[in-house]
Amino acid sequence: MILNPIITEKSIKDASGGKFTFAVAKGLNKNAIKQAIQDRFKVHVVSLATSIVKGRQKRVGKRRSEVTASAWKKASAKLAKDEKIELFDIGEQK
Repeated sequence: MILNPIITEKSIKDASGGKFTFAVAKGLNKNAIKQAIQDRFKVHVVSLATSIVKGRQKRVGKRRSEVTASAWKKASAKLAKDEKIELFDIGEQK
């Protein structure tokens, strides 16, 4: 299950080269992620890289106690030549 696209300066730059980044469900393997991207966006995934992003520490509350955000999984998909996903097409950068 694809949770959401990751829109950062680096991911927009990578998208111009055909590499798109998504936050995905932590329990999925590469084959399931690849199939989900291909079904949802009607593209062909050439390669896929995944990584677990460690949760960050935050201070919250009156006593400023530390709370750790949960870890999440990131997937970077390289698409076939001349294919793109419209979510990452946010216009020209200044």
